[in-house]
Amino acid sequence: MAVTIKDVAKLANVAPSTVSRVIANNPRISDKTKNRVREAMNHLGYHPNLIARSLANQSTRVIGLVLPSSTDIYFQNPFFSTVLRGLSEGAHEKQYALQINTGKTEEEIYEGVVHMVQGGRVDGIVLLYSKIEDGIIAYLRERKFPFTVIGKPSDHVEEITHVDNDNYRASKEATDYLIKLGHKKIGFIGGKLNLVVTVERLLGYKESLQEAQIGLNDAYIIHEEFLREGGQEAIKELLSLIDPPTALVVADDLMAIGVVNTLTEMGMIVPDHVSIISFNNVLFAELSRPPLTSVDINIFDLGYQAAKSLITKLENPCEPEKRIIIPHQLVERVSCSPQTRAKMQV
Repeated sequence: MAVTIKDVAKLANVAPSTVSRVIANNPRISDKTKNRVREAMNHLGYHPNLIARSLANQSTRVIGLVLPSSTDIYFQNPFFSTVLRGLSEGAHEKQYALQINTGKTEEEIYEGVVHMVQGGRVDGIVLLYSKIEDGIIAYLRERKFPFTVIGKPSDHVEEITHVDNDNYRASKEATDYLIKLGHKKIGFIGGKLNLVVTVERLLGYKESLQEAQIGLNDAYIIHEEFLREGGQEAIKELLSLIDPPTALVVADDLMAIGVVNTLTEMGMIVPDHVSIISFNNVLFAELSRPPLTSVDINIFDLGYQAAKSLITKLENPCEPEKRIIIPHQLVERVSCSPQTRAKMQV
């Protein structure tokens, strides 16, 4: 015979309604009671029928995740696996499942979102990126469908809940770091310009140069995909210049790995010939040779807070829109050195 809520309630010496509230992780139930009920559930082998609960509540208890159109970036760049862990933990705490939506083209992704929303497949959506003039955001706002963005929206910033780093400040601090080491010929390797994170980090880089009264050299600015191949293409282009940079701000660790690999193949040494500072501080940064100085943007927390903020909106529809800023910190390793040691060779 199947174990029921009543069986759990009897063993835990509580009312069946209390068991239901524990399953829903109701904050009004004390931790002591929650632990007693969960121990009873484990002892009896009881597993709540979430599908039945969802039907009764007219809720799927599923969060839709929208990924970029480039599947290569998703599968190769550890940013996405790390942010997904954060999302998963945040959702799991409130007993929500995740449903991923992506595609080979932006049109496929858009259609997938429409199907999720109009088909009633999800209660809310998290966008794992923020780009300029995003039709998906426009669609979700028009439908008044709950969603959260990881990144800063390009428009209607005060009207959209989003979780982000201060990318402008982080990039400025990274560039300041290289300037303090004596570098004046500093390049910037960023992602595509339709991504808000690229725009913000580029602005921080430019502001740092301006404050230091270092002239901006447009030839030092390259935009590629957030992939190892993107870094490889970017550094080849920079090395083809008559007067190449002695230091680089690279907007992603995986891109930076591509830069380091290419420099090594050319017989150049990091940081003796080129200093590199990158972003994300994923495991690749520490395992790189040499280990990369990187800006840790706390990727896990980006995902965790995105899930948490969306679920808060779902449970409290009157919850105001908010901007959650995840702190960053510079992790110093050995990929940067004073400019006096730089001996750039083409």
